[in-house]
Amino acid sequence: MELPHLSLTQFVLYADHGIHSHIVRLLLEEKQLNYQLVIMEDERSEELTELNPYRTLPVLVNRDVALYELTVIFEYLEERHQSPRLLPSVPSERAKIRQLAWRLQNDWLSQAFILMTHPDSFDEQSALNAKKSLSDSLVTLAPLFGHKPYFLSDEFGWCDALLLPLLWRLPDMNINLPTHLIRPLLEYQDRLFSRPSFIASIRPMESL
Repeated sequence: MELPHLSLTQFVLYADHGIHSHIVRLLLEEKQLNYQLVIMEDERSEELTELNPYRTLPVLVNRDVALYELTVIFEYLEERHQSPRLLPSVPSERAKIRQLAWRLQNDWLSQAFILMTHPDSFDEQSALNAKKSLSDSLVTLAPLFGHKPYFLSDEFGWCDALLLPLLWRLPDMNINLPTHLIRPLLEYQDRLFSRPSFIASIRPMESL
């Protein structure tokens, strides 16, 4: 398939309604980039296969590239469009954030992915384990959300972009955490869910 003719500031985002697609929408909104959103209802479509041999979403197209791995998408956007920066300028601090982001994806997003799995491939025991793991971890680490205005940072960054779409979907995952144990997390959600870029990233089916 021939890629669309786009400028450096124009993107096409092939997406579904999942967390990863929401993360990319949030990144694009945060960097105030112009993009066309194409919702793909059928992951077996020939169009998606030509864009991504793994047939996973999201896929971000810009000029002559089609990117389909979440961290690669983020790094591409961060390098191409450095304002606002979502990583620190100091190399050691940048490395720390990258490692923390990897842990969030490995420990939290992976559990959310299990809980949001399509019903026809749903494994009940795996879901129970994932729900307990994610719930326990959020309660244990809730105090971290109170240390700084953003997640362990004074500025909005990559980790926040990973966290917000996940936290937004906690009710969909039937995760109800004890309020008295997670107040810093709840305050973080209240602040960040009202951020203009996050509001703009929410599709009609996820509306406030």
